[in-house]
Amino acid sequence: MALRLFGRARGVMLATTLAAIAALPVQADSLRQVMVDAYRNSNLLEQNRYLLRIQDEGVAQAVAQLRPVLSFVASMERDLVNNTSTASASLVAEYLIYDGGARGFALEAAEETVLAARQQLVALEQQVLFDAVTAYMNVWRDMQIVGVRERNVRVITQQLRAARDRFEVGEDTRTDVAQAEAQLATARSQLAAAQGALEISRELFNLAVGRYPNNLNNPGSIPNVPRTEAAAQALARQEHPAIQALQHEVAAAELGIEQARAGLRPQLSLNGRASEVFENTANPNAEGSAASIGLTLTQPIYRGGQLMSLERQSRAQAAAVRFSLNQQVRVNLQGVGNAWALMNIAAAQIQAADQGIEAAELAFAGVQEEASLGARTTLDVLDAEQDVLDARIGRIEAQADLYQYSYQLLAAAGLLTVEALNLNVPEYDPAAYANLFSGAPSRVNSPQGAQLDSMLERVGRD
Repeated sequence: MALRLFGRARGVMLATTLAAIAALPVQADSLRQVMVDAYRNSNLLEQNRYLLRIQDEGVAQAVAQLRPVLSFVASMERDLVNNTSTASASLVAEYLIYDGGARGFALEAAEETVLAARQQLVALEQQVLFDAVTAYMNVWRDMQIVGVRERNVRVITQQLRAARDRFEVGEDTRTDVAQAEAQLATARSQLAAAQGALEISRELFNLAVGRYPNNLNNPGSIPNVPRTEAAAQALARQEHPAIQALQHEVAAAELGIEQARAGLRPQLSLNGRASEVFENTANPNAEGSAASIGLTLTQPIYRGGQLMSLERQSRAQAAAVRFSLNQQVRVNLQGVGNAWALMNIAAAQIQAADQGIEAAELAFAGVQEEASLGARTTLDVLDAEQDVLDARIGRIEAQADLYQYSYQLLAAAGLLTVEALNLNVPEYDPAAYANLFSGAPSRVNSPQGAQLDSMLERVGRD
């Protein structure tokens, strides 16, 4: 009996504790924290960090091409006619002394490709952060609109109740009651639509940030953007990561032309071999040794037009990348212009919405007063209330747009990065892997490599 009482008391205490924990206020998300979480949780950033590793290994492989090659070769042959066996073991060394500079150009091109990939990673970082901002503002906007719609339903419900009371005493007609009922049905429908839009925005938030939102704080102050449109355009033209990535791609493509040209030049290689030969393997004393060293010069004369085709292909590739760079400049400038115009439009809309809210509230109060004196109908009151509602929602939407377009301007100027925003998150070092492995170390399982692997798995999640 005592045990049962103790168990019940323990269950009551546990339920009370869980209820108290559930009642604790959840810390609301700030916009900066949401961007930090998006950076930490992004699968796209993780994917492209490993794609950058692939480019780093391209540098390591180009470095390896500059080094000599040492191979061990073993063979065994059986002479079925003479019934003898021959076995040999050799060390073969090969070193390409001169190849017209092809390997050097390949190494430089690989390095430029790595630098381009790093800038592409920064461009993706901008997109991840901007998606987080967009998701945050959409949820914040929809939460505010749901709140306005809920208040509107409560107000119209009170007005419907008052209209029914006035109808009972003969002050309103059945038409007035029906109009209030229709307005309430519309308000409930709009509330349901707003709640549905909020759920959709929450799902998009989860996709962009990697988790669902908590109660959101006010976004805070507008971010610091360039003072003038011309200043933003200058950044977009020169400092934007997409521009810098294409500049490195242009350099890599031009080096590819030089590499193709080098294919027409002669190659000089140094070869060495040390061999041990065993004859009649049944007799271990029958053996011999040999060693040799030599130079080999190779000059391409005719390869069916392949070498000239490779050069033409490289030239076409370089031209295509240059035009891509020119187009990206135009795209960036358009992005700046659009964001600047939209930001100014949103600011003007906020100012107009503030004036509209003040005027609509004054008009609503006046219509209510006139309706109490019998000079206005219930429909007039409902229409005035709808004007206030529309003005408030317009203000919410304009404020959300202003924040989103401000961050869009930062992205267009290349300033929407963890470093530029000074976000409190461990920033990924794109050079860490290259510093360890771009020199093509022969040892694979190094402590440094294991440490880097561990770091890459934790980056953004500490």
